Amino acid sequence: MTLRTPKFLRGFRAILYKEFITIIRDRTTLFFMFFPPLLQIIAFGFALDNDVKHMSMVVYNEDRTATSRQLIDAFVNTQTFRVVKEVDSLAELEAMVRQGKAYVGLDIPPDFTRKIRAGVKADVQVLIDGSSSTIALQALNTALGVALHQSIEILLGETNRRELPVEIRPQVLYNPSMRAPNFFVPGVIGTALQMATVFAAAMSIVRERERGTLENLFVSPMSRWGMMLGKLVPYLCISMTMALFLFAILRWVFFVPIQGSLPMLFLSAFLYIFALISLGLLASTKARTQNEALQATLAIMLPSIFFSGYIFPRETMPWIFYAISTVLPATYFIELMRAIILRGAGFMEFWRHLLILAAMGAALFSVCALRFKQKIG
Repeated sequence: MTLRTPKFLRGFRAILYKEFITIIRDRTTLFFMFFPPLLQIIAFGFALDNDVKHMSMVVYNEDRTATSRQLIDAFVNTQTFRVVKEVDSLAELEAMVRQGKAYVGLDIPPDFTRKIRAGVKADVQVLIDGSSSTIALQALNTALGVALHQSIEILLGETNRRELPVEIRPQVLYNPSMRAPNFFVPGVIGTALQMATVFAAAMSIVRERERGTLENLFVSPMSRWGMMLGKLVPYLCISMTMALFLFAILRWVFFVPIQGSLPMLFLSAFLYIFALISLGLLASTKARTQNEALQATLAIMLPSIFFSGYIFPRETMPWIFYAISTVLPATYFIELMRAIILRGAGFMEFWRHLLILAAMGAALFSVCALRFKQKIG
């Protein structure tokens, strides 16, 4: 006894088989579904790092005493700075920073040691290249930290105290070593999957239209829902395979521990990919050529990169961009990845994100099928 396909899914198996064959034979589609995401996660995973180390520093030490040398060593021992040159004038110091040969310039005045021994405030000038805000902010915070530490040591020596009145003992949860890959790689997976799925799905119907085979589907007895689902499932299977590879790279290349449930991880990826493919198919019903489909894909991808919280915290965005982020599937998937992978969050702690992704996928697929039906009519 053979199982009958529901009427609203008529033709699903035929278009599913056809689409699988088409994708397997189309090496270009397979290349763009696998190679760019793999390249993106490896390149971004190694390259993106907010913790800047050993930035170049030039020193103008007018004091030239053991005390001033201790201050320079304190800067170097933070591992944030490395001395590339000691100059003989303030003009040369400023010139090296201006020419980009050093990010930081340290100017120690000639009366530095004398003022410290006299109990008078000694001013040390630190010139920071602010053309790169990330580097400048870390350089500024580290320099202030060095100054504070040196000042506390001097004050403790003067007051004969051995301990600080107040001591803060911070405990960093979920990422104690503050490794950048632990933060960035889960987000890269979201953008990498988006790059592969939306682009490939957007080309699906456009390819049929350009090859002249779309008209054959119009006159066939298959239902529109069956046709759209048949086109979606092959990309869903291939993208889930891609997600498996990306999770393996996250675990075994970048050594990011997965604290949460693997079934929840793959369920999140399934719902996310379903929503992305539906979005790509919706774009393909609008586009007439592959160039239009590519432009629509870029218009979808760029907001997801900047507004999803992948790099910049959403809470710091103006309200208009925060509002845009709430309608992007990548926003919820990236939050799910960090919650499951890093914090080991359970289902009850992120079920709303799963529900939103499921609702987005169902709504986008429905709109896609209805729009396609209207265009046919």
